[in-house]
Amino acid sequence: MASNLTKVIQNARKKHTATVFFLHGLGDSGNGWAPVTEEMGYTLEHVKFILPDAPIRPVAVNGGARMRAWYDIYALSNAEDILKQRLDDEGVLLSVASVNRLIRDEIDAGIPSNRIVIGGFSQGAAVGITIGLLSEYPFAGIIGLSGYVPLKEKTFTMATDANKNTPIFLGHGDCDEILPYQIGKLSYELIKSRGYPVTFKTYNGMGHHTSQKEIKDMISFLQEVIPDQNSEKI
Repeated sequence: MASNLTKVIQNARKKHTATVFFLHGLGDSGNGWAPVTEEMGYTLEHVKFILPDAPIRPVAVNGGARMRAWYDIYALSNAEDILKQRLDDEGVLLSVASVNRLIRDEIDAGIPSNRIVIGGFSQGAAVGITIGLLSEYPFAGIIGLSGYVPLKEKTFTMATDANKNTPIFLGHGDCDEILPYQIGKLSYELIKSRGYPVTFKTYNGMGHHTSQKEIKDMISFLQEVIPDQNSEKI
């Protein structure tokens, strides 16, 4: 059953005309990314940021310890094994449903889906990418940082055409010690092979975290897909 998620909300600094949903990684929370999105908000003054908190659940790879997680992880290994191993498909889809509730609320409040971007980091990126590909709403953009396509080929048997032309931005560090760089590259190639307009950026020397360069690139991407409509009227 889909959960009612808690969330961090950062309101737009001026007239609100676009919204970005950004999902955190394993064991983190919306507050973990709040300083990053707050910094981005100084450039993207028309954007509201919504940072949902994943439910607290046992995570097998961490000995069953309870933490915020979008889905269970059974093991961490090399890129090829991660793409082949058993995954908590049900957990992924439940998180998709939970975040979709928040997205529907935002649309009902007056922000059209083509002014909404869905994104995330690591496990949050995996869920965010899945939301984008499966959604019936056409979004402005999809962002995946240090993530992958968790349901692999199965994703595309469930995908709609709503975001077939939606720009997708993927970024990954080539020194990622948690989710190997190759898994990001393979996921990019999988999405590209299905005809989606996807961009993949490599960050040299970056581990399993973000960087000022990646944040700058993310801001540039958002300026392209959800430009400030307030300035257009001046």
